[in-house]
This record gives sequence, structure tokens and C-alpha cells, in this order.
Amino acid sequence: MKTQGTTPEEVIANCPEERQEAMMKLRKTILDNLPTGFKEGIGYGMIGYAVPHSLYPSGYHCDPKLPLPFMSFASQKNFIAFYHMGMYAHKELLDWFVSEFQQVSKTKLDMGKSCVRFKKPDQIPFELIGKLVSKMSMEDWISIYEKAIKKK
Repeated sequence: MKTQGTTPEEVIANCPEERQEAMMKLRKTILDNLPTGFKEGIGYGMIGYAVPHSLYPSGYHCDPKLPLPFMSFASQKNFIAFYHMGMYAHKELLDWFVSEFQQVSKTKLDMGKSCVRFKKPDQIPFELIGKLVSKMSMEDWISIYEKAIKKK
């Protein structure tokens, strides 16, 4: 489901009304904890955080015209999705998140490779998301990304 809007505010305003408050809180949580360097924008129809070309001119290997993506979130058809590429690329971070999630949530973790799905907005563990966001610097992400790309 592609979100409508060209700014984070528009994207949130175009979400279902029952998700708007959680989307605003998720955005604030991310912005309050986002390490220096990442830039907020709209990518792939979602609110996203990426390494801008001014700091990483190579951009994303799949499409070098795009900045290097790191994290995003969106209101999908049946859930709010939170994507964190660092968890996909760094097993220790993933293991930490899974362990912490089990301690703070009463619900079962619904997760793909980098996507955590929240079927109910009131089930989002905002404090845990904030801790996760703060755990990987832009420099760490670039290093992990480049090591993964060189393996291919």
C-alpha cells in the first residue's frame, strides 16, 4: 500500500484516522533518537531516514540516484510497518531487539527480515523503538552496508 504525500506531515495526514496519533508518535520517537547525519524524507512511499548524497555520494547500490536508505515506517493495509535495515544487516542488533521486545511486549513479535509489523497502534513499544534507533550511528551503518555490498 503506497502512502499518499510528499512530506511526512502529508503522509501521516493521509493515513487512516485511527493510526495518525501512533504515526505522529513514531515519527517523534525516531526524530528524538536519530543519530546525527541521517536525513528524513519520503522514499518508496514511506517516511524514511537515509544517508544523504552529501555525506555518502555513492548512494544506494540498487539505484545510485537514491540516498542510502536506513529506516522507514508506513501505514500498510493491515498494520503499521517499521523497517530498520540495521537489524537486517547486523545480527547482534537483531538479537538484542528480539530479546528486548519479548520483555516489553505482551504480543508476539511479527517480523520479517527488516520489517516489524504492528497490527494495533497501541501495541507499538515506542521506548524500545527509540533505543533501537539510537543504537546505530550513520558511520556504523555505512560500514556495515559497504561490507555487505563487497561480499556480493
